[in-house]
Amino acid sequence: MTYHIKPAITALLLCLMLGGSAHAQFNGPGLPPDSPVNLPLTPTTDMAILYPPAPDLNIGQGDLIAIHIFGAQDYLPSDVRVSVDGTIQLPFVGLVQMDGITVHAAENLIARRLIAAGIYKEPQVSIQIIEAPNHVVNVMGEVRTPSLVPVLGHRTLLEVLSVCGGLTPAASHYITIQRPGVAGPIVVNLSTDPAKSPRSDVPIFAGDTVIASRIGSVYVIGAFKVQGIFPLSPSSPTTLMQVMALAGGPNFEGNKNDTRIIRTIGNQRKEVKVDIKRIMYGKDPDPKLEADDIVFLPSGIIKSAIKSGGIPTLLGIASLAAYLSTNGL
Repeated sequence: MTYHIKPAITALLLCLMLGGSAHAQFNGPGLPPDSPVNLPLTPTTDMAILYPPAPDLNIGQGDLIAIHIFGAQDYLPSDVRVSVDGTIQLPFVGLVQMDGITVHAAENLIARRLIAAGIYKEPQVSIQIIEAPNHVVNVMGEVRTPSLVPVLGHRTLLEVLSVCGGLTPAASHYITIQRPGVAGPIVVNLSTDPAKSPRSDVPIFAGDTVIASRIGSVYVIGAFKVQGIFPLSPSSPTTLMQVMALAGGPNFEGNKNDTRIIRTIGNQRKEVKVDIKRIMYGKDPDPKLEADDIVFLPSGIIKSAIKSGGIPTLLGIASLAAYLSTNGL
């Protein structure tokens, strides 16, 4: 008879060993010390950076420009496309280098060339950019249609986001703008308060890269009906009970008084045990979750065995317990 009991006892010991190791795997350090984890986004407050004066437009390769001379009807070249070498061909003037110079500088340059050619004495030249394939803003991240948005002069942040179909449900309210010539990213908080929205509608210029970051998520694992990744609410705090509701609630085998919230702070993982049964009945406060939190609900060993094996397992454990008790084992 002892020969048949030993495998069952061994199985129980194995369950105890496996159950005891679940706690250890969440202890200790998270990522290496030099890893940038949980870096908060701080909105930019410098008004000179958020609302700079509009830069002069630069003419580039592929641009289509219209050249006009005030009061001169005899010199009206058709619209001119800047070639791949950055030049344009003008009557009586020849090749003029346009690539990389501002519209104002190009107007002065053409005026000087016309004077040098003896065509006009004091020409007043104006240039209009009709098409500018290189004057674009790269919009990426959590927008419905990431794309290159044409921008001549400047547009506002909300206009650029609208062209891309707006933000996705997983988008954060924090928008990052990378701008040439500006040290570090520009961070804008798109407030949900309509009264504050105009202040966050900052100008966007050609060459900018607009990144809509993804909102933080919570990872739910263990004895829940649904395990997975759940996004935090963008407009209000998200609590443990709310995430549990999204996960369908705990399963039968879940050890409700031993639920763990694992949070990465700096380069260390911290673990807090909570009793979700007490929280559900209002005896303990409902903790607020943060981005990248892990909610882990361990399984009770006996309950897990019952769930896996059903009624035969339950009867087998009861019979084994009765036998051990009767024989003093």
